[in-house]
Amino acid sequence: MNMNFNEVLKMKEKAELKTQAFINGEYTDAIDKKTFDNISPIDGKLIARIASCSEKDAEKAVKSARQAFNKGIWSQMLPEQRKSIMYNFASLIENHLFELALMETIDMGKPISDALGEIKRCAKGIRWFAEASDKVYGKVAMTRSNVSAQIIKEPYGVVAAIIPWNYPLMMAVWKFAPALATGNSVILKPAEQSPLSLIRLADLALSAGIPAGIFQVLPGYGETVGKALACHLGVDKIAFTGSTEVGKLILQYSGLSNMKAVSLECGGKCANIVFADAQNLDHVAQQAAGAIFYNSGQVCDAPTRLLIEKPIYNEFIEKVKHYSQDYAPLNPLNPSSKMGSMVSEEQMSNVLEYISIGLAEGAKLVMGGKQVNEDTGGFYIEPTIFADVKNNMRIAQEEIFGPVLSILKFETLAEAIEIANDSIYGLCTFAWTSDLNKAREISKNVRCGKILINSTSDGEWSVPHGGFKQSGFGRDKSLESMDQYVQTKLIWTEY
Repeated sequence: MNMNFNEVLKMKEKAELKTQAFINGEYTDAIDKKTFDNISPIDGKLIARIASCSEKDAEKAVKSARQAFNKGIWSQMLPEQRKSIMYNFASLIENHLFELALMETIDMGKPISDALGEIKRCAKGIRWFAEASDKVYGKVAMTRSNVSAQIIKEPYGVVAAIIPWNYPLMMAVWKFAPALATGNSVILKPAEQSPLSLIRLADLALSAGIPAGIFQVLPGYGETVGKALACHLGVDKIAFTGSTEVGKLILQYSGLSNMKAVSLECGGKCANIVFADAQNLDHVAQQAAGAIFYNSGQVCDAPTRLLIEKPIYNEFIEKVKHYSQDYAPLNPLNPSSKMGSMVSEEQMSNVLEYISIGLAEGAKLVMGGKQVNEDTGGFYIEPTIFADVKNNMRIAQEEIFGPVLSILKFETLAEAIEIANDSIYGLCTFAWTSDLNKAREISKNVRCGKILINSTSDGEWSVPHGGFKQSGFGRDKSLESMDQYVQTKLIWTEY
């Protein structure tokens, strides 16, 4: 979709935004009529006042979800029928492509060109899981001749998905598409920083043919409606993407309530290891810059720790600096913008505080480090690079979730592996080398859920995403994620 800046601004002015919760097939105010202010990070101005749901709204939604599940209007529907409806859903998303992308841009400061691409991928993801919906098979165990032992898969029932603000619709699709494909009822709790696209999505789900009660959206705060869902005895499964701190709370809430199943995708501090024998260092540097500054660095598996082998250390830093210039923050509604704003003033302040910490720790600031575009009223930080970082520094250990790159030096393969593993997180590791033996050693010995060799992209729907250690457990995407939304039942019959 080719559009210029002025055309995007005109469409923004005409946008009609949904601001209510979506419960049992209709938009509704929060029961206690509370709202919260939704502020755009582009200019710091109020977008809308959004329904702020509470425990009462969670109770209403869970009841509706349970009734719909027990009636079998979705859970017992033929898989091929669910597939058809999910295909309709994907088509409606494509028909409302710019509308949904615009909502994500004004909500969290994502460049409009990036948002458009992500919404397109969301439609593809829904179709991918729709196609998998009639391919969930059981097993028959070998037993005595007078026994039939069937091992079947059944949906959990009511699934609550708590969605982060950095990829509102994409992260939601990672959760609800496999949950719907396997027959569950779904309640989405969008992040309070970016609720608009998911609230709008609920109406599209109903229009596609997903029955009332099967797809619901409860905007509000994590400590209120999010906690209410995590503690609710009627919720069978929680799927969460967000910080490690909140992920640990979700685990506690599960244990204190009904021991509901939990899958967590939490923080990351990913290492990006560049060996001197890597082919085409300019390409590698360009990929390294793009991977850290995409989405303003607000990405859980962003390669925030750049490990450079000693012989090319200074040369490669200069190359990364050169390609990082492309990410000077612009108004994200400008189609030429490669990097927009931070999601909120609070997040901007957090990132600026980490930059101050890096300076105090003795890291060398080689680029950026400041808030920019202050005259807009928005929340922008320039691409920031620290060199000569030690892995025990806070900027190398803690998840900053912003456009801040920490560069470290290594001399041997063993040292690179040691640094990569020296983290509480274990989400992803990147490595660039032309030596297959080095690639094999990295792949075997680094403890994380994903290893990317000579690449920064694993965006195919056919491969799993998830981590080790305090990056959480469970998997999104791929057929493995289908297993997150079904439970195993044995049917033993003697004749």
